[in-house]
Amino acid sequence: MDLLKTGMRAVPALISFIMMILFLLPMGTGIINLGNCAGAVVTAALTALFVYWDKFTGIVSRMWDSRAGRVLIFVTASFAALCVILAAVISGFMVREMTDRPKNTDTTVVVLGCKVKNGAPSLMLGRRLNAAYEYLTEEPDVKVIVSGGKGDDEIISEAQCMRDYLVDRGIAPERIYMEDKSTDTDENLRFSQDIIRREGLPEHITIVTDGFHQLRSDMKAEKLGMRAYNISAHTPWWLVPTYWVREWFGIIYYIIR
Repeated sequence: MDLLKTGMRAVPALISFIMMILFLLPMGTGIINLGNCAGAVVTAALTALFVYWDKFTGIVSRMWDSRAGRVLIFVTASFAALCVILAAVISGFMVREMTDRPKNTDTTVVVLGCKVKNGAPSLMLGRRLNAAYEYLTEEPDVKVIVSGGKGDDEIISEAQCMRDYLVDRGIAPERIYMEDKSTDTDENLRFSQDIIRREGLPEHITIVTDGFHQLRSDMKAEKLGMRAYNISAHTPWWLVPTYWVREWFGIIYYIIR
């Protein structure tokens, strides 16, 4: 029986510890954001909780003896349950948007910009471009808007970098429209919408970005009155937890702001 109890604590402790490592890994490459910071803190706390389960239950038992303690336990447990439910619901919508590919070719592809390093696509931008290239190759009549301005640490705009990349891989230049003034996703979509209207392109769009980013991008497109389909770029498995959790915060902030 004692061995069974130990195993029941060891398994969730090990899972929490592994998740903590996954949140910490990107920090070694300079990726530090709300997603991996929050994830690392929560999973570290869960790891400690399961490792010291007997001490934890003892503290809870003593707190339960007082009214204030019971109130604190109830509030904490309710908040934790709410967070879990909210994360599960948001994740469900995120997965749904990741698989919402275009139903027909009467759309305009919009590739959302990302970091450019020394005039070349960053790894994340490169993956978005590869996803766009594959779709544009399959559908030779579809037009594409590459959207992204020039940051202070970039030698060319993200749009110019994306256009050059697609042309070098064989996409006809006349199929590509550049939007090179935007600084965030809102402007990516708003300025791309201006191009769509000016050039008479299909008003329905297909957004190419990372899978974790599709839901928030789709919400912003809907706010502008655009029906958006999605093509998701591949995200390395070890980065998924970090950006997935960060997106939870981003979506909640977008809804309540």
